[in-house]
Amino acid sequence: MNSKHQQVTLIGAGLSGPLLAILLRQRGFAVEIYERRADRRKVRVSAGRSINLAISTRGIHALRQAGLWDRMQGIIVPMKGRMMHSVTAELTFQPYGKNESEVINSISRAELNLALVNAAEEHGAAIHFNQRCVGYDLRSHSLRLRDEETRAEWTKEAGVVIACDGSASSIRTEMLKMNRFDFSQQHLGHGYKELTIPAGALGEHQLETNALHIWPRGNLMLIALPNIDGTFACILFLPFEGADSFASLSAPQRVIEFFRDRFPDALRLMPGLAENYLANPTGAMVTIKCSPWHMEGKALLLGDAAHAIVPFFGQGINCGFEDGTVLIQLLDRYNADWEGVFSEFERERKVNTDAIADMAVENFVEMRDRVGDSRFLLRKKVELMLEEQFPKRFVPKYSMVTFHRVPYSVAFARGVVQDQILAQLCDSIRRVEELDWKKAEQLIERDLPPLELPQ
Repeated sequence: MNSKHQQVTLIGAGLSGPLLAILLRQRGFAVEIYERRADRRKVRVSAGRSINLAISTRGIHALRQAGLWDRMQGIIVPMKGRMMHSVTAELTFQPYGKNESEVINSISRAELNLALVNAAEEHGAAIHFNQRCVGYDLRSHSLRLRDEETRAEWTKEAGVVIACDGSASSIRTEMLKMNRFDFSQQHLGHGYKELTIPAGALGEHQLETNALHIWPRGNLMLIALPNIDGTFACILFLPFEGADSFASLSAPQRVIEFFRDRFPDALRLMPGLAENYLANPTGAMVTIKCSPWHMEGKALLLGDAAHAIVPFFGQGINCGFEDGTVLIQLLDRYNADWEGVFSEFERERKVNTDAIADMAVENFVEMRDRVGDSRFLLRKKVELMLEEQFPKRFVPKYSMVTFHRVPYSVAFARGVVQDQILAQLCDSIRRVEELDWKKAEQLIERDLPPLELPQ
């Protein structure tokens, strides 16, 4: 690829931006990144709006492509499954995969961001911090930037611009002015707040280390993901308004009473709960879909800028990283014909990102309402048994999304069929021993063609 003199400008040095920068630098592109925030390696940034991430197969593949996965081993904690906590502190463990090789990995967003920024600079990308993109001229294709320290604004003539600047993307805001630009956003009625379970006296985890802990309570939920330092990053999901909501929990004593009633075993591990709760902001969650993602081979939306999703399938960062690997594959194929690359990228990815956006909302309801239900747990056991018996045909939707790189749209469509099969097999039984294997084989061979699993 003749790319030595091609300049690519990325907006945003969060997660997808630095990873894409590395992949571009590996192919000889000159890369600059403009980031509105300060350099976190030099300025302390307060926590409270950073849900821990769950890195799985798609994200791991991207990190391997960038030569970074081995570096991550010191900052990840493998999670083998969900640990459900009842109100009476009874525990139920539900494995994620068919064996212990199928795990997801908890990682601090801040630690991952630091590793990616360092690696991008090592590969030769130039990162400019405190530089906010405040506009993009659709005619001249020039960027307007503002120095966040001096407040001075300036213009940069840009060649190819890729917006990796998240759900509030400034580039997408400008593209809204284009003719026939479709845009939709849907906020959940729930928000989130990050809390912490501290490490024990000896620095140990006070809950099972290798699990994602869930306290499902119908219309609300608490989850906890392990950190390498013995703490757990907890996220409380509540409605914004109503009886049990963020609006109703404004006083320290009310927070304590609420946790004592709904999450008593978690409360015992959170001595600083009230202060932690009141100090941290409440975040909103939004699904964003738009089209087109690109214009004239000059600008492209990538990651959350193109398709923000809610976090309940653990795929936000995995999907964004997969965007980068797909874009690079197309660059290799089309020899940096940017207009062709961008057009094909949207054609290939949008159907899949729409699918994972819808699955993420569905999974919120599942995690919140169903993971502690005995009928749901029976179906999950049957799912794993069917996968073991019919590994080429019946792969659970969660596994297709999390442990394979099956296109999201394919996982979504097959998941609908598999749910119908599970309903026919499970609705009339109480125990897995009652499963009608002959009926299962007939349904699966009739309705599920063999599945191609990408390597």
